[in-house]
Amino acid sequence: MAKHNDARELAEEAGSSCAHCRVQVKAPVPAGLSPSQKTELWRLGVSLALGVAGFFLWEGAKGGPTLSKALAALVLGVAYLIAGYDVLWGALRNIARGRVFDELFLMSIASLGAFAIGAMEEAVGVMVFYKLGEFLQEGAAAKSRGSIRALLALRPDKARAFRGGAWLELAPDELVPGDLVLVRPGERVPVDGEVTEGAGSFDTSAMTGESMPREASAGSEALAGFIARDAALTIVARKPARESSAARIIELVENASKSKAKTELFISRFARWYTPGVVFAALAVAILPPLLVQGQAFSVWAYRALVMLVISCPCAFVVSVPLGYFAGLGGAARRGILIKGASVLDALADAGTVVFDKTGTLTDGKFRVNELIPADGFSADEVLRGAAVAGSHSNHPLAQAVRAAWLATGRPQPGCDEGSYQEIPGHGTRALLDGREVLAGGDRILHLKNIEHRCEEAPDTVIHIAMAGSYAGRIELGDSVKRDAREALGELARLGVKRVAMLTGDAMAPAQRAAGILGINELHHGLLPEGKLERLERILAEERDRGKVIVVGDGINDAPVLARADAGIAMGGAGSDAAVESADVVLMTDEPMRVAEAISRAKRTRRIVIQNIVFALGVKLAFLGFGAFGLAAMWEAVIADVGVALLAVLNATRALK
Repeated sequence: MAKHNDARELAEEAGSSCAHCRVQVKAPVPAGLSPSQKTELWRLGVSLALGVAGFFLWEGAKGGPTLSKALAALVLGVAYLIAGYDVLWGALRNIARGRVFDELFLMSIASLGAFAIGAMEEAVGVMVFYKLGEFLQEGAAAKSRGSIRALLALRPDKARAFRGGAWLELAPDELVPGDLVLVRPGERVPVDGEVTEGAGSFDTSAMTGESMPREASAGSEALAGFIARDAALTIVARKPARESSAARIIELVENASKSKAKTELFISRFARWYTPGVVFAALAVAILPPLLVQGQAFSVWAYRALVMLVISCPCAFVVSVPLGYFAGLGGAARRGILIKGASVLDALADAGTVVFDKTGTLTDGKFRVNELIPADGFSADEVLRGAAVAGSHSNHPLAQAVRAAWLATGRPQPGCDEGSYQEIPGHGTRALLDGREVLAGGDRILHLKNIEHRCEEAPDTVIHIAMAGSYAGRIELGDSVKRDAREALGELARLGVKRVAMLTGDAMAPAQRAAGILGINELHHGLLPEGKLERLERILAEERDRGKVIVVGDGINDAPVLARADAGIAMGGAGSDAAVESADVVLMTDEPMRVAEAISRAKRTRRIVIQNIVFALGVKLAFLGFGAFGLAAMWEAVIADVGVALLAVLNATRALK
């Protein structure tokens, strides 16, 4: 009994909050360029300056002494290595790994070929342009997605354990199974366990996504990350803190991020066939004519082959394609859709399956009165008035929804008899109205007061009302589907999304109701974070090679699946920090239509990128043909390449609109 009194005294002494348990950790916002980005810009600037200086030295050395030419070549060589040493090293490393024909290989042989035929300034220009394109692309994905600091807020810094006849403050990691732990109102549960003393409710939204508080009384499950809402609770620890539900969520996010395959950019896939194509074509031009045609000099055709390699260098691709992605990212950002990188745009463009969370994503997460069902002898107005009176002083979300429904009738809030209001933890509320007892709560309060009633399963959350010892009726409440949710699902179907599923921690009845309204056929309910992740893994396996799997969510419990999906979309308007950090796309509003808009913009950006590639490729092929027959000199090819790049860049800016 002493333990119980000590717990109550501690709770009263502390009030209803605890700073170290209620601090919300905000995700860091990067300001300006990172050190690595500044270094990259410095490299490009130095390389460009040396390249320009080397060009003028080379032009001035023509017909002059060999030493001047050597100095010019040295300056251009240094400029080339500063800009492209990592490209050359990357090409060599990929060759060693068996990946020969990629864009790094083409950039390397084209630029080295330019050196071989004396077009050293071209080699420097090619490499600077390539690195500039890479810089723009990587800059769009500058925000780190590795941070999960917001998740750490699931675990308090300290816990109160009963040891040696007194309550001691310990670190959660010091708790062992069997310890009695005190959790005050407003504090988070530090370890998984079971309630032994006290009665109230838990806010479980961080762990399960449920907007409805969960009753807490002796014998109730208490998971790390739950928040005690309205009463001090004593909990017996069942697991160490390192094995708690909160710790598992953090581990799930980290592991999901590691197991998620990096999406391959479309330009990289294009380079798979473009690079070997131009390399083998150049080899054929260098070898076949001297072998098959008598009198043809190998040196002449080898020179033409090198010219072809320089012409084939994908300057227009490496500038306009990243700019296309960059413009697509910028255009989406203007609409409050923050996409973390070009690879995410590609994943969105290939979307075949979209998996939604329910509460806060497709529904608004706010309770409303859906239906009033009076018992015989009572009217709907009496039931609503009784519920408003019984919940007149409660801060419970259901009581707030009832009061809002009553005020919507235009009448003032009815009050109970002075001093009669009483909360019955874990059951409901009691008040007197004109001397008559009014009860409001779950089914348990009716049994507690021996009120005769018929037990019926309801599709929503229910408040039962009793007046003067008689059952008066019930009020069914539920959160509402967002007004644009159904339209968003229709737009996704129009965009080619074949499969839509809902994964939610909510109970079966409200989940089925929302899915029915929205027309979602695939529903998985009652899932904890690990359950969501397990179900997502099955969907990913089923949809392999049939399109990308996109996950949309807003809560901490969605963080693991957002990190594991091919692309995760967080509702940033009302979403948790953990969801925002784990996701690839952040919506600044909580409108489901933004999901469809993000996919639509990604597809449009992809179309613009393909247009640029087709246009640039057409011009390249024409000049490759001219180069093979000696009809195109180097300067003509360069002018054509620059012209194509400029037009492609102008086309890329359309993605901003």
